[in-house]
Amino acid sequence: MGDLGPDTFWASAVAGVDCVFHLAARVHVLHETEADPETAFLRANVDATRGLAIAAAGAGVKRLIFASTVKVCGESTRPGAPFNDACEPAPQDAYAHSKRAAEEAIAASGVPYCVLRPPLIYGPGVGANFAAMMRWVQRGWWLPLGGIRNERSLVYVGNLCDALLQAATHPAALNNTFLVDDGSPVSTPELLRAVAEASGLPSRLIPLPQWFLSGALHLAGRGAEASRLTGSLAIDSRRIREQLGWRPPFDLAGGLRATTFSNG
Repeated sequence: MGDLGPDTFWASAVAGVDCVFHLAARVHVLHETEADPETAFLRANVDATRGLAIAAAGAGVKRLIFASTVKVCGESTRPGAPFNDACEPAPQDAYAHSKRAAEEAIAASGVPYCVLRPPLIYGPGVGANFAAMMRWVQRGWWLPLGGIRNERSLVYVGNLCDALLQAATHPAALNNTFLVDDGSPVSTPELLRAVAEASGLPSRLIPLPQWFLSGALHLAGRGAEASRLTGSLAIDSRRIREQLGWRPPFDLAGGLRATTFSNG
């Protein structure tokens, strides 16, 4: 389809199609190069999605499945208080705002739809912070992260694909929105130990107090990194299990084995 934007021509893509999976987006950018990032997110994630939804409705598409993000609910949770499907949308950055606006554009278009809101997605070829974390473990580094007590929800790409297919076929998914994840949140130390086990390596974690680690990173000008390592972003995805009967086919260990082998 080329670049996504308000002028993207969707008619030929949706002609004769029963179901559309819309996964393409401009995602969160750590090192932004756009002079006007908000406009870039608007064009790719909102304008293009609106055009697709309207074209799909006009072509008689039976269902549009949209991959949104848990960040529509907010940037963080408190331990023991995960986001659930009744969360009041509270997007914080341009990416999350654009995804929420895209959800609204789909709902207003008239096309039958289902929205999934995943947390961090991992799997073969994963990059960014998740790949960096795996390299720390696989290089045998001692990591001062053993004292962190947080909760992070994840979803393996194989589980997300399975949920997307369930959303495309189950009657109860129609015109609905669901959070989706692997099942249970993990702390940063638990995740590092699981990566080490999947890689056949020992985990080397030093139980540095969380307050000390977070403070040191903030003093070093690495507050965003501190938030990613020590903060919580957890979800309660029981609704997709109860209403659609969905169960993730892969557990964390299986997803990490596939991820570490492909990235190693």
